[in-house]
Amino acid sequence: MTAQTRQSPEIVTFGCRLNAYESEVIRHEASAVGLARAVIVNTCAVTAEAERQARQSIRRLKRQDPERQVIVTGCAAQLHPDDFAAMPEVDQVLGNVEKLSRENYRPEVRGRVRVSDIMTVTDTAGHLIEGFDGRTRAFLEIQQGCDHRCTFCIIPFARGPNRSVPVEHVVSEARSLAAGGFRELVLTGVDITAYGDDTPGSPGLGGLVRALLNDVPELARLRLSSLDPVEVDDELRDVIVGEPRVMPHMHLSLQSGDNLILKRMKRRHTRDDAIRFCRDLRDRRPEIVFGADLIVGFPTETDAMFANTLDLVDECGLTYLHVFPYSPRPGTPAARMPQVPMDVRKARSASLRRTGSEALQAYLDKCVGGTELALIERCGEGRTEGYARVELRDSDVVPGEIVPVRISSVSQQRLQGHVAA
Repeated sequence: MTAQTRQSPEIVTFGCRLNAYESEVIRHEASAVGLARAVIVNTCAVTAEAERQARQSIRRLKRQDPERQVIVTGCAAQLHPDDFAAMPEVDQVLGNVEKLSRENYRPEVRGRVRVSDIMTVTDTAGHLIEGFDGRTRAFLEIQQGCDHRCTFCIIPFARGPNRSVPVEHVVSEARSLAAGGFRELVLTGVDITAYGDDTPGSPGLGGLVRALLNDVPELARLRLSSLDPVEVDDELRDVIVGEPRVMPHMHLSLQSGDNLILKRMKRRHTRDDAIRFCRDLRDRRPEIVFGADLIVGFPTETDAMFANTLDLVDECGLTYLHVFPYSPRPGTPAARMPQVPMDVRKARSASLRRTGSEALQAYLDKCVGGTELALIERCGEGRTEGYARVELRDSDVVPGEIVPVRISSVSQQRLQGHVAA
């Protein structure tokens, strides 16, 4: 969760990078009509815990300022508008489409709950934003929604069908952000490897990346968010391994390392697909680093099946793990499957996180003695091309600069170093 405050309104954001992007759109749209004395909570629905945290935050925010208007939006609000409207702390509920329109923030607009049927939406709203408060890199939305139906996931019903932002609009926004001083852009969406599938004749994700690099030469670094490995075609592979401005850090939507669990999840890849993908890219670009989303305790998962997921960390050479204990979502097929006890889910999550921490530490240790290019995000701190956090002894480097850093040590899983001469 992140919270950012301006004169008006305050935005509290839960969840993914796409939500972070949309919160900037919300800030712009709400401010344009003079919304005052309000806090807008942009919720997440990926797990039951995410929804619980949102409700807890809503209650806390209202206690802090009982006179302030509380508007709730985002994926959880899209799925359960009446539940949020029933909370005495909530003044208004907006859906995922409605939250992006300034008309819905005008005080004269009536209707406590404004949530439309998102499954009927066929396009994406075009929003050009000038920047992101407090950041040196920006998220750039390239698509919305998802046409797949993984058995554990409720998000397609909160985000609607796959719909791609036109290439020319993505390029225009990238050019605007680069001109505004952002050195790194992160392409984001719900299922970005599906980019272009909904538009006949449109380039896929690889073609879009090439267009961005060609048409926005002032853009220093481009990073991709979560990728489905089985949907990465040859053009995108070639861009990843051949374009130095595409950062060598790929976060993959893997979810499990066991083939039967992947089948029950209704995933499109197998264990071997994931291993081959990582090996192929690493063979062609040795410095590449992989992260992954992994779910543990999925219904019917046995100890042996979980062991396959643990082994996948080594076989794929994963460095950054996002570990999620399975959370049943009402209305999904997996919620009706035989459930793994919660204590087992928690134990497996802890085990996988330990494995991930060890893998990250091993990667960072290998960086010691070398030089890494780092984008300085705040005074004395930055990110390397491989997405490692780095702390500098040189405190006078200006945020937004990309500098070579000589790595001398590792502390609390952060690289330590100084600007190389």
